[in-house]
Amino acid sequence: MIEIKSCDGRVLYTAQSADDVRAALEEAVEAGADLRGADLRGAYLRDADLGGAYLRDAYLRGADLGGADLRGAYLRDAYLRDADLRDADLGGADLRGAYLRDAKNAELAIAMTRIIPDTGPIIGWKKCCDGRIVQLRIPAKAKRSHASGRKCRSDRAKVLAVFNSDGTPATEAVSLRDLNFRYVVGETVVPQVPFDDNPWNECGSGIHWYITRLEAEAHF
Repeated sequence: MIEIKSCDGRVLYTAQSADDVRAALEEAVEAGADLRGADLRGAYLRDADLGGAYLRDAYLRGADLGGADLRGAYLRDAYLRDADLRDADLGGADLRGAYLRDAKNAELAIAMTRIIPDTGPIIGWKKCCDGRIVQLRIPAKAKRSHASGRKCRSDRAKVLAVFNSDGTPATEAVSLRDLNFRYVVGETVVPQVPFDDNPWNECGSGIHWYITRLEAEAHF
């Protein structure tokens, strides 16, 4: 029996049949355990099957994650300094706010989380005041970025449609962040300050949006 604990000593999951940390963590992930803040410093997790793991705020300093399957893992604000990410699969993982200084193979691992193409037009969605949902078309030549999470941004977008919270069509919507900024059907919108070219600055200037309508509707 192995216990997975948080940094303050709370037991997050007890693996009844596991005989090492890797097996215990795999069991916890398969069970859908909430592993927020798990203390996994220096853990040997090479080739572990951790797809979809909920590891927000996890302390993974120096952990060996080489070859691990971390597809779709929620690693927001995780501490991964000195972790070994060589050959790890982080496709679709959420690494917003994760601390990756001195992590091995960090740049390549982060690149695997990219969810938008660098070129070509793309459809985006965003939530505005009163629950209105805006459908956007990001032009082929628009600058775009999404850091290491699911929120995207671009230097321009055309408003294709606006929907009320009940799904009925509307003609315009008001930004949640700036009540003077409007999204009007048929118009192209641009940020009020120059687009921030830093791809890792998730909150940088730009028109912010999500890939799917469902994600936009869930935004708060």
